[in-house]
Order: sequence, then structure tokens, then C-alpha cells
Amino acid sequence: MRNMNFSTSDKVNDFLSDIQSISSEQFDMVMAIRDIFLKANEELVEGIKYGGLVFNVSNILVGGIYTYKEHISIEFSNGANFIDTDSVLEGSGKKRRHLKIYESDDISQKNIAYFVNQAVNN
Repeated sequence: MRNMNFSTSDKVNDFLSDIQSISSEQFDMVMAIRDIFLKANEELVEGIKYGGLVFNVSNILVGGIYTYKEHISIEFSNGANFIDTDSVLEGSGKKRRHLKIYESDDISQKNIAYFVNQAVNN
């Protein structure tokens, strides 16, 4: 059974409300990406950290969603270890990688679900 923290956090709800009040387009994209994360692993717990929506499995940060004026960034804590045959992940650090989402089509074109599954199930 999913941890009930995923939908009851006032901080998460406030964060989502803030996004919705600023941009309905970004809100729709954040909700679609959030849904991908939440469906990927029943043990996933979401919260707010570093100014974004973060996801943890067994108290380990696996990724997050961060909104910016022109895009949404999906951050993966161990993205450097992901299989990325199309080289869509960005970043050059030892561990983290990210994807920039500019429009809703990017969610499928950049195969977000593929990377989220690697993040939350490995």
C-alpha cells in the first residue's frame, strides 16, 4: 500500500497550487511528470526540498521536479548511472543528471517514464 504522505502533504499541495496560479501549462506538465513518478514505485514518498518536488524511496532521494520561468527540470540523483542510448540526459557531474522540459510533447519525446523507472527501481 502506498505511503499516504504522497497526497496529504500541505507543502506539496501548496507547491502545486503555486505553480497552477503562475502557469496552467507548467502545472499540467508537472502533474503529468509527477504521475509518472508516483506510478513507477508504490514505495515512493514525495516532499518539498530545494524549492522543488522531490521523490524518495526508502529515505533515499531519487529525483525531483523543479520549475523555472522557461522550462521544467527533472533531476535524477544517480542519473550518471542510467542507460541513456539517445544521450538526452544533461549534466556532467559524478552522479546527477537532468532533463529540461519545455513543452508537454517533451515528456514522451524524451522518454521521461524510462528514466523515472531507472531512478525509482534501481
